[in-house]
Amino acid sequence: MRLLRLALLGLAALVAAAFALGLWSEGQRGPKRAATPQEVAARRRAIERTVAAPSDYSDFFARLHSGFPVEYDAFLARAAQQAATRGRDDDLDVLAIEAARGLRRSHGVLAARADGPTLDRYFAARAAMLHELSTADPAACVDFLYGGGRMDPAAFSRTRRALVAALVLSGLEAVQDGGQRDETRGRPTEDDFRSLENALRAQGVSNAAIAALLDGRMTEPPIADAELCEAGDVYLRTLAALPEPARRRIYGFAVELMARS
Repeated sequence: MRLLRLALLGLAALVAAAFALGLWSEGQRGPKRAATPQEVAARRRAIERTVAAPSDYSDFFARLHSGFPVEYDAFLARAAQQAATRGRDDDLDVLAIEAARGLRRSHGVLAARADGPTLDRYFAARAAMLHELSTADPAACVDFLYGGGRMDPAAFSRTRRALVAALVLSGLEAVQDGGQRDETRGRPTEDDFRSLENALRAQGVSNAAIAALLDGRMTEPPIADAELCEAGDVYLRTLAALPEPARRRIYGFAVELMARS
């Protein structure tokens, strides 16, 4: 039971990283209207030109197109329909996030089978994003951890596009690599989570922050944004420093939860 509780609630900082990207694209939705097939087709052509133009996202869109043509086509169809019914196109950052979210929903579970280095890069990209937020805006950092709504995701993406591009590309690489493998990892053990908790405590993370990160429990009064954000930053860095077998069992299980949530 403790393992289940930790797995489903204690990985909130990891899972919310994926949720936050989905919430960002959802936040771009506007009022809808009727759209003709001709309008949808025109929007699709415009989106195709946007994602084909050179940018930090070029590798991501090229690899999505070549490696997952069905998902790429579904993304274009979905984005074109949404743009036509709203009467405006999404910008490049929102399109990249939407495409990554669609791939995670359809094939994200494959990433749990990715090899060790690929999984390490996948979570290193999330840690880099969280660290940037921790230095720029603790409140937005906490929102990123728990999927809140105070941050302006579009503005963040435009000014830190390289971080977002690394995040979506590393996720795609994990899905691709995992799709080529048949073996599965074992579930994290009680000892794995106990080692994580002890390591967090050794790094100076308070008991209250550990409870928030590992059990999903929030104190009253709430932990200050700066402390919780710093704890989340330490959390991901501590996970990255765990012995390889434990780290990758937790990473693999976290990816599976992201995909199934």
